[in-house]
Amino acid sequence: MDKNNKKKQSGMKFAVLLTLLAVGILAAIVVLTNQQSASPVETGEVDITGQPTLGESDAPVTVVEFGDFKCPSCKAWGEMVYPQLVADYVETGDVKFSYINVLFHGNESMIGSLAAEAVYEQSPNDYWDFHKALFAEQPAVENHDAPWLTQEKTVEVASQFPAIDLEQLKEDMEKQTAMDKVKTDEALVEEHGVAMTPTIVVNGQTLEDPFDYDAIKALIDEALAEEN
Repeated sequence: MDKNNKKKQSGMKFAVLLTLLAVGILAAIVVLTNQQSASPVETGEVDITGQPTLGESDAPVTVVEFGDFKCPSCKAWGEMVYPQLVADYVETGDVKFSYINVLFHGNESMIGSLAAEAVYEQSPNDYWDFHKALFAEQPAVENHDAPWLTQEKTVEVASQFPAIDLEQLKEDMEKQTAMDKVKTDEALVEEHGVAMTPTIVVNGQTLEDPFDYDAIKALIDEALAEEN
């Protein structure tokens, strides 16, 4: 083999090594970036005073959902993640779960929030069933922008629950009697930097991916271990 061929092969090997090294560095950066983005962010404990809360009041761990009745992802979270969370932790007395209204979809979000708060005020025992039933009225995802969340719809949903006074609900909606509570929720949204729905906060730590139940579970288990 002549010198030129040897030099050519050496140059090719060096180029291959540089390429492999660059690929390895890039892969490491991607892994580290993903790990960092998947880590929960410390956003502070959420004040749930006066908020609809499911579970034991003295449960050691607090999970908060910032959600919007107009949001398809919130409906999906309520169907895919929430039932498991309740079964695994709320019913065992380890977690109390609270819901805070977000108004990212304008007037319809406001209507849903006012209705839910009015129901909670007059019939707390029906709140969570009303909450679930209102989300169930959402149209298919491809039509989620179409107007559907009206005062009439909220009253129709509430009519499923005999303990709810429909005339009182209509009056509360017309007079916006729960506006102070909705304003409190808006302040909490701003305070905790909520930028998407649903946003899930576990003992003051916000999940990067609200649908990552393993991550939610890990945070809860870690908090419970610290209590013991």
